[in-house]
Amino acid sequence: MRQAKTAVLLLAGSFFFLGCHDGKVRKGVTVDGVEVGGMPYHAAEELLRSRLPRLPLLLRAGEAVYPCPIDYADDISRILRDARVGGRYTSTVRRMWVTMEDSLDMVCRNYVKEPKNAELSFENGKFSYTSGAYGTACDYHVLIERVTEALRTGETEVELPLRRTSPAVTEEDLRARTRLLAAFSTQYDESKEGRSKNISLAAEYLSGAVLGSCEVLSFNERVGERTRERGFCEAPVIVQGRYETGVGGGVCQVSSTLFGAALRAGLIIEESHAHSLSVGYVPPSQDAMVSSSSDLKISNPYPVPVYLYAEAGGGRVTVSLYGLPDGRRYEVETEVLLRMAPPPEQVIEGTEDRVLRAPHEGIASESRLLVYEGDVLLSRTRIRRDSYACVQGIVERISHSRAE
Repeated sequence: MRQAKTAVLLLAGSFFFLGCHDGKVRKGVTVDGVEVGGMPYHAAEELLRSRLPRLPLLLRAGEAVYPCPIDYADDISRILRDARVGGRYTSTVRRMWVTMEDSLDMVCRNYVKEPKNAELSFENGKFSYTSGAYGTACDYHVLIERVTEALRTGETEVELPLRRTSPAVTEEDLRARTRLLAAFSTQYDESKEGRSKNISLAAEYLSGAVLGSCEVLSFNERVGERTRERGFCEAPVIVQGRYETGVGGGVCQVSSTLFGAALRAGLIIEESHAHSLSVGYVPPSQDAMVSSSSDLKISNPYPVPVYLYAEAGGGRVTVSLYGLPDGRRYEVETEVLLRMAPPPEQVIEGTEDRVLRAPHEGIASESRLLVYEGDVLLSRTRIRRDSYACVQGIVERISHSRAE
């Protein structure tokens, strides 16, 4: 008997459930001002959704417009199933964009254009410039915020947050970075053909060098070996306190000219050497002897490149350095600390009166670098202290016996 009663109760409960949820909206229900009481749920939903506003969302970038793939979500199903008899309700619609982050990332990338830096070329001491170009950037995070807000508030258009981007290097920058830092010249005798050719050739090899920031320039590496195969000629060279004939004589005048220009341009001297004898084309302690075992090395302390131009002709060799001036002026001074007279000349009997070797006084000297800002002397530092040997003169005299 207990089991039979339980079955009857369950059956009665089922009839009650079917009576309350027969698949129709309760009577007298109004949604969004539309009477839907007694309608089947699916029909009521279809009717109400047909009346809902479907607001699009467009992305605009200038004249270009991109429709967004919007999905819509509403609470109509919940309202109809929870509605009470005679209830009045207002539905809400929410716009969604499931793939928004990835899609907006792609749109942004389509509008990214990298700016183009200005460029320069340096040839034969002349600069030519190519203007840069602006780029375009799209702020992805701002775009996400704008679209999210538009979806929430019902806006129908969103402007892409595009902005113009400037090149890192403009033509104005390049022109400012390629001003003359210093130029230094020395004189030579063009009638000495071998020496003149060596000077011109060394200047040609040296010219066009570009030193990046903190980069070191080696004169020997840049100019290369002084050999006949590379076009160098025989000319007088100083070897251990005397003049001899050697291939490449005169090249030291080019290195000394570079030395003078580098000091006056504010470059750093990493290595330099004096000759064993003083030379006539620069003051004492302002020369820079180079050989197979001695080099002149300079480095660029500036944050931008330094450009080098060297030329020789008309009895003058000039080295010019270009870069970004630091607003200071660099000067070089020499103080002769001691002069040593050469020993009495050596006389050799011969067939004519002539000088075989000119006497040369010995010198002890010091060079200093002076740094100015405007007219104010900021520093005076020693560059080098050197000793140059004496040279005994040799003359040939006609002997009395020959003269008689």
